[in-house]
Amino acid sequence: MPSQFGSSYSGPTQKARVITEGWMAQEGYCPACLSRLSPTAVNSRAIDFGCDDCGITFQLKSMKSKIGMRVPDGAYETMLSAVRGDSSPALLLMRYDLSAWMVRDLIAIPSFALTEQAIIPRKPLAPHARRAGWVGCNIDLGKIPPDARVRIVEEGKAHPRQSVADKYARLKPLQSIGVKQRGWALAVLNGIQNLGRLEFTTREAYQMESMMAQTFPGNSNVRPKIRQQLQVLRDLGLVEHLERGQWRLPVESSLPTNSNNNKTNES
Repeated sequence: MPSQFGSSYSGPTQKARVITEGWMAQEGYCPACLSRLSPTAVNSRAIDFGCDDCGITFQLKSMKSKIGMRVPDGAYETMLSAVRGDSSPALLLMRYDLSAWMVRDLIAIPSFALTEQAIIPRKPLAPHARRAGWVGCNIDLGKIPPDARVRIVEEGKAHPRQSVADKYARLKPLQSIGVKQRGWALAVLNGIQNLGRLEFTTREAYQMESMMAQTFPGNSNVRPKIRQQLQVLRDLGLVEHLERGQWRLPVESSLPTNSNNNKTNES
């Protein structure tokens, strides 16, 4: 990264911000169309970059520690409103090496992969705090399917740009369905991807029933809803229906690292 960008800053937070944003302006690209990203005006609220061609906006979140399952964000109500209104920016999550000023990991999360179930409120600030009562939020990456966490850089190695664009493109059909239905579709996709194999059965998908009941407490017909969402995902090209009760994820799917991709013998 261009560490010289931070030479005029003494504070580590400011230095990290200008260096990581400087790298993104020089080396970053839109994962949807591979076009250049342009920085937005200083202090633009929640938006750091925009694509010159397709117009997608991005928020960059940089950290020197490993990217965990929960990423801090801004005000809870603001973020929740943006997600419900389908107006939140896409996320770029970066892990950098402070000693060498190198990018170690960079993950893109499309805006349409963010659901209100993934936005978790933090505790209100204490009464003696300057913004007493203010409620921030965390983004729970565990509620976002592995396929929707598109890796651009992994352990210091850049993935081929066309491969990144292809992975992003496979998700784009999700934009065609409404925000509420998208929440269900993404939750079911996340659940079946976390089964850890490409082929699965409807019966195995029903293992998500209790989890879905907790995630969507207003729905009392969870199993029919799971079946419905499998059909939605099939129509979007995100799962394949093999035969009655048998399904398969596309071979390009990003399964968790502990998966064995074994075919199931359950009927």
